[in-house]
Amino acid sequence: MRYVLTILLSLLMSPASAGELRMLGTGASRAIIEGMARQFEAATGHRIALVTDTAGGGTRRVLSGEAYDVIMIVPSAIDDLIARGHVVAGTRRDIASVGVGVGVREGETRPDISTVAAFIAALRAAPRIAYVDPAAGGTSGIYFRNWLERNGLAAEMAPKTRLQAGGYVAELVAKREADLVVHQISEILPVKGVVMIGPLPAEIQLTTTYSAGLSASARDPALARAFIDHMTSAAAGEIIRAAGMEQPRQAAPK
Repeated sequence: MRYVLTILLSLLMSPASAGELRMLGTGASRAIIEGMARQFEAATGHRIALVTDTAGGGTRRVLSGEAYDVIMIVPSAIDDLIARGHVVAGTRRDIASVGVGVGVREGETRPDISTVAAFIAALRAAPRIAYVDPAAGGTSGIYFRNWLERNGLAAEMAPKTRLQAGGYVAELVAKREADLVVHQISEILPVKGVVMIGPLPAEIQLTTTYSAGLSASARDPALARAFIDHMTSAAAGEIIRAAGMEQPRQAAPK
């Protein structure tokens, strides 16, 4: 139904009225936002200009004064931005959820990670491991660093760790600068030359939800709301699942 409303919206707009919608997202949501943007652009003629960062980095961008129409980061950050007046109250929608996976170079031996013990053995066997730099605010990087510390593995892993501040960390594996990557599934799957060997074992899995909200600085709030609606549509759900993510059941906007 929401997708139909988006199509109807396009019929009410003349080509001359087409403009640009500014969007802030995360690396984990980049692939799905780009796919949904192509659908929306085809339906309305409006272009989506996307900027991506870590969840922490995105929050800092907004607090520093960068202006967007739609903001999509983790729910707690959206709620904080609502409290600070940067996102409009009542507009938060949960868009997609994703777990953390492990990837290696295509053609290389795929280690067993089916249990926590096997995953630890794979980490110890890998010459170099890569994950997103926790200092940059990457959700999976913060979680994985803390997990290593809790399990007494941090000092052992430190000499062979390769960190990246954002983007697709799996590219370090593709470029042979690392041998194993631990990152969100949606940020491993798009990288050519890298294969995801599986998600983290269930006992230590981290599932992260990404939520969108209407920015208080939106230039065209109606258009921005239409894109948020589109991101919760059935058509968007197909893109979300293809990226290794899940589309949450929708509750009332927050």
